[in-house]
Amino acid sequence: MILVSLDGFRSDYLDRGVTPTLTRLAREGARAEAMVPVFPTKTFPNHYTIVTGRWPANHGIVGNEFTAPELGARFGMADRGAVRDARFWGAEPIWVTAERQGVRTAPLFWPGSEAAVGGVRPSYALPYDHDLPDSARVRQVLQWLDRPPPKRPAFLTLYTSVVDAAGHDFGPDAPETRVAIAQADSMVGLLAAGLAARGLEDKVNLVIVSDHGMTATAPDRVIELDTYLDRSAFEVDAISPVLMAHPRPGLEDSVYRSLRAAPHLTVYRRADLPARYHLAGSPRVAPIVALADEGWVIRRRPLPGEEPWEVGYGDHGYDDSLASMRAIFVARGPGFRRGLVVPRFRNIHVYPLLAELLGLRPAETDGSLDSVRAMLAHPSATSGSVRRRGSARAATAPASSSEAPAPR
Repeated sequence: MILVSLDGFRSDYLDRGVTPTLTRLAREGARAEAMVPVFPTKTFPNHYTIVTGRWPANHGIVGNEFTAPELGARFGMADRGAVRDARFWGAEPIWVTAERQGVRTAPLFWPGSEAAVGGVRPSYALPYDHDLPDSARVRQVLQWLDRPPPKRPAFLTLYTSVVDAAGHDFGPDAPETRVAIAQADSMVGLLAAGLAARGLEDKVNLVIVSDHGMTATAPDRVIELDTYLDRSAFEVDAISPVLMAHPRPGLEDSVYRSLRAAPHLTVYRRADLPARYHLAGSPRVAPIVALADEGWVIRRRPLPGEEPWEVGYGDHGYDDSLASMRAIFVARGPGFRRGLVVPRFRNIHVYPLLAELLGLRPAETDGSLDSVRAMLAHPSATSGSVRRRGSARAATAPASSSEAPAPR
């Protein structure tokens, strides 16, 4: 199985006429009308939910940046030490589930894959390299598949951020973003061609997802925090379009009231966050959370010596119920029905689907296989199992592993 992430690929990007490969794969396999992300609709929380099936409050990655008071530490996606620190990463990602059951994995550039989650590392992984071209990323995945069977991974991932970057810089409807959508499709095409050249096209389950969508923003839709309260009154984990604020001791009421005066901003105390956000109970959620209306951004004036924060033309992180935040799900392979379009579903259901297709006993999850079972070619039984390498871990494999190995 290969799980591909096209960061920032909004669900309706598939309808713009520039994705021949994805269109073909959807026609030959299964597609969702859309996949609904978790809140906040940011990169790290959603990538980790996809591979764990847990809400952010249950896996711990509640934002791209956050404070973990129980650790006395702060997480930031650009902090190399933090992303490799297993203490931040809760729950069990699919590659850990697989490795514990004797299945080799190779998650390339997937959030969480650089840490020894639960004390377990993937068989193969590389530190994230933003500058590595997408073509080289595809080559790396194919090189792992070229390993001899005893060392070949059965679960792999691939990631590109080209669409997300264009959406931020130019907006979701810009010509530059259209070009980026086509580039991402070409990357998937390069992967598909590599599989076909190896005789694996009909033996690999290819699952293509995104983490969130994108909405248009503009320099004239800005909420200036300094207009409503002094920056010395609070510290921030994240600022836009979700503000995660830590008021100074004794100032929580004052900060809350001041933020409520800002237009286009919905403000919550942590205890009052809507249940549908599934953030209750996490100490990593800031005491005050403020969410900008769709298309609005939040910023503070730069301090002397700081560079001004430029307002781009696209952003994400907004309410997960918005159509603009919806992601994609396309899957093709022997485990999937052909020519099927299913209604939109939550990304928490991807993990049990992956586990089923890999013939693994899933860890605890908030998702349900029943929510996505209709896409399976053989929905009434285990869809297959991979050949497990000989080890003590293999003794924990499900009973179905005694059957003939199914396609990976």
